[in-house]
Amino acid sequence: MARTRRVAKILRSKPTIEGAGVHLRRVFGFYEVPLCDPFLMLDDFGSQDPRDYILGFPWHPHRGIETVTYSLEGEVDHEDSLGNKGRIGPGDIQWMTAGSGIIHQEMPQSYLGTLRGLQLWVNLPASHKMMDPRYRDVRRADVPVVSPAPGVTVRVVCGSIGGTRGPVGGLVVEPEYFDVQLEPGGVFVHPAKPGHRVLAYAMDGEAAFAPGAKAPLRRGQLALYGDGDEVRVTAGPAGVRFLFLAGQPLNEPVAWYGPIVMNTEAELDLAFREYRAGTFVKHGRT
Repeated sequence: MARTRRVAKILRSKPTIEGAGVHLRRVFGFYEVPLCDPFLMLDDFGSQDPRDYILGFPWHPHRGIETVTYSLEGEVDHEDSLGNKGRIGPGDIQWMTAGSGIIHQEMPQSYLGTLRGLQLWVNLPASHKMMDPRYRDVRRADVPVVSPAPGVTVRVVCGSIGGTRGPVGGLVVEPEYFDVQLEPGGVFVHPAKPGHRVLAYAMDGEAAFAPGAKAPLRRGQLALYGDGDEVRVTAGPAGVRFLFLAGQPLNEPVAWYGPIVMNTEAELDLAFREYRAGTFVKHGRT
């Protein structure tokens, strides 16, 4: 009989300011290492006031991680040292593997309404910290949508549900990344590999993220699951939309400062010395 996972810990997003002055809510980050391993950080950014986001995230470096930017509403421009340049809109995703080093900028565009998006950082193991950087631009139309049960709609970005696999593959830590929408009373059930980290972040609405939960989780809260064979989420009377994440923990030391995450302080120091010296980018062009 399958063991349904229970919620081991609840994290609540907190307001902070990043980039050149972007107001956002941090769901987890530096202080939650290694609770969310292999995931490092999750930010929920958005506002109806362009002054809260228009200064964006100007040119900055990354090394040793992957960044995933998911546009929910509005548009974000991207440019990087590999020569990639473009704009993502609602439902589009940028999956960027920084690897040995990449310099990029992400600039939200003024929007009449609520601009909103999520950014996730995924750690890379020591064996792949210095892999070649790469960038993937995934359009909304290329993300499959499945309905595994009545009242359940899932956008599959990476990983698979049933026989449907997301468009982002070949990832080092082989994570699952789903955008799940439940109608009122809808139930989402998904197998979870024993030993894998599983998280669910409520983007809108509320739900019982495990059987017997004393209170529903609401927008801005994240469920960090204990071990087990499956996850079961039951939507509240208003329904729920949540981000489902799963991946195998790396269980490696983390040396993290700003936009760079390595395994040792010496590697971290080298990265910043190379950045200052102009030798940070190993591939592509600046």
